[in-house]
Amino acid sequence: MNLPLRRRHVLSLSAAPVLSALSALSSFAPLALLPAAARAAVLDTSKLPAAPVRNVPETFFGTVVDDPYRDFEDTKAPAVAAWMKAHSDFAHATLKRIGGRQALREKLEQYDSSAAARVTAVQRLPGDLFFFERRGAKDDQFKLYLRRGLNGSDKLLFDPETLKKKTGKPHAINYYSASPDGKLVAVGVSAAGSEDASMRFIDTATGRQRGPEIPRAQFGAIAWAPDSSAIYFHRMQALAKGAPATDKYQRSSVVVMKPGAGEAGIRTVLTAGVDLGIPVTEFPIVDVLPDGRVVATAVDGVSPDFAAWHSTLAALRAGKPEWQKLCTREDGVTGLALQGERVYALTFKGASRFKLLGGALQGFSPATATVLVAESQRVLTGIASAMDGLYLEARDGNVKRLFKLAHADGAQPQEVPLPVLGSFSMSSVRTDQAGLLLDLQSWTRARQIYAVGADGSVRNTGLQPAGPFDAPGNVVASEVMVKSHDGVMVPMSIIHRQGVKLDGNNPTLLYGYASYGITEEPFFSPSRLAWMDQGGVFAIANPRGSSVFGREWHDQGKQATKPNTWRDFIACAEYLIAEKWTQPAKLGIWGGSAGGILVGRAMTERPELFAAVVPEVGSLDMVRMETTPNGVPNIPEFGSRKTEAGFRALLAMSTYHQIKDGVAYPAVLLPHGVNDPRVEVWNSTKTAARLLAANPKGNPVLLRLDYESGHGMGSTKSQTLDARADTFAFLLWQMGVPGFELKG
Repeated sequence: MNLPLRRRHVLSLSAAPVLSALSALSSFAPLALLPAAARAAVLDTSKLPAAPVRNVPETFFGTVVDDPYRDFEDTKAPAVAAWMKAHSDFAHATLKRIGGRQALREKLEQYDSSAAARVTAVQRLPGDLFFFERRGAKDDQFKLYLRRGLNGSDKLLFDPETLKKKTGKPHAINYYSASPDGKLVAVGVSAAGSEDASMRFIDTATGRQRGPEIPRAQFGAIAWAPDSSAIYFHRMQALAKGAPATDKYQRSSVVVMKPGAGEAGIRTVLTAGVDLGIPVTEFPIVDVLPDGRVVATAVDGVSPDFAAWHSTLAALRAGKPEWQKLCTREDGVTGLALQGERVYALTFKGASRFKLLGGALQGFSPATATVLVAESQRVLTGIASAMDGLYLEARDGNVKRLFKLAHADGAQPQEVPLPVLGSFSMSSVRTDQAGLLLDLQSWTRARQIYAVGADGSVRNTGLQPAGPFDAPGNVVASEVMVKSHDGVMVPMSIIHRQGVKLDGNNPTLLYGYASYGITEEPFFSPSRLAWMDQGGVFAIANPRGSSVFGREWHDQGKQATKPNTWRDFIACAEYLIAEKWTQPAKLGIWGGSAGGILVGRAMTERPELFAAVVPEVGSLDMVRMETTPNGVPNIPEFGSRKTEAGFRALLAMSTYHQIKDGVAYPAVLLPHGVNDPRVEVWNSTKTAARLLAANPKGNPVLLRLDYESGHGMGSTKSQTLDARADTFAFLLWQMGVPGFELKG
């Protein structure tokens, strides 16, 4: 699920699990199915503790909803903790018994370590300064570095592994932001996947920390004053003792401080529920532009649209900002950029595939602004303003294209040709710098970091070292359209070896997410090639609930229309079977976080279609979601159980409540980090208990818990690869692939 805050102005923390990155070497002959008995080797679960039923029925709008394992929500209760530990230990031990698991883990390591390093989160500053996170081939976690010039040497600024040595718990960088003068960098760090980040300031000259750590800075959302004298950031409220857990993400603020000043130097600028009519459930953010203009936004954390206002830094410092409105939530604005006296706004209002508006800053209103780029078959997905022009990204089918619009009246967008047809994200775009950086990749080409110049040139920065498996010549992607239950055509990408035989005998993994309007765009995965090394096919669907075809596609898969999401997914599974890519005995489905809704409900609606199901950190009890800290921010996407329409929608999408006694469900692996701040771990424990009770002699149900991780963000390389090896080995075991039988 999405936590509050996506990226600047639409703070994006995608909850879909990151599929590592791998590429393979040779084609493989079709694999014969093992006998069912060998595939489903009976597990001895007689020594595992049973889950007692202590039903807590609730009535919503005349409907009684049973909750037989409500007590599992108290994960600290001794009996519950013991049940979790016993079942998790059993799952880990069982997964290690799968014959090919260790060799698969070694192959994942080989592919992931094939490049000298993995580089991400690059920030470019004037003076040819480059900050970035880098994880060397032998490192277990990303570290923060500074490079002066693309050909300069790397200087280590912060290593979270030093904290692991002190505390015994893995730590990770959640975010960072360098000051405009490059002398300081603010770094948010959290432990054991909790994402509960404290912010510290690092002096880039000495590498030493300046001042104390600042707690409750979970999301960062940092803006520096142009002269680097002050830092603005988002901060969660300090919860009073005994306050409801659901208050955690409410009444948050934007605060300002002098870097290193400590708690006493923090001053509140904006507070939800107090200022600008921002609801207590939304999150205020302030951005400061190099020219001293200030933009405040309010986001709900899961929706792409927001409200925004503008003022000046001088007025803000004087305590008299006199905010002027730029847009409201009703305007459907999802992207906003200022350049001097110009305003650009990306909106879906009256344009499901989005249009670009423009106008003068003073008195700007989306209702009266000029249409600069009209809606077309392409989906406009983002904008960013640089000194040399406004950059636009547009999705053309499942390929992204980059355009630039000059800062001049009557200008027309010009395409910037890219060396790879795939997807990208824009970064390091500043109004006082020309050009930008692009992370560019495709299904079959590894991610590289390119610099786009003011003259339209696109060159590889070399920041991301190339690896030997970056461009496998025998891997291709087939793009197909699948007819869903109501005739709507759903896009699916099928990544496979050249020459794969369509004989129904390929181990096939179907992946999806389809929530919050997040689209599965082409991305390269080294680990995907380890799957293909076993003769596997990897399919990725974009059901309704994503926004592959724009806003309407998202709206047709949320709240009351959410059933379209898993029915589109089921249609994709049926297509793979009908076209003989695979068969039910060799088809697995995988989805993480809100993708747990997708795969969980596909399983409960059509259990006979699948050999195995993996809801990773899955949202599986949606009726109770609203009672959790992250439940309230998710109401705009899924609905509220306090309304009849919302309750009906949540019950329909709740896997836990759709499990029926006596049904032969596929084998299920439930991986979850115990410290997950987004989806409570009891989503998985309650679902595991219910599946075990529904069919106690059925297919395996394994609860794989990690007590030093959370939702996946911040997990170490070894944690990630261990989890990936377990997932792939489990699927191959259940699909009957030779070499993946259960041993001993």
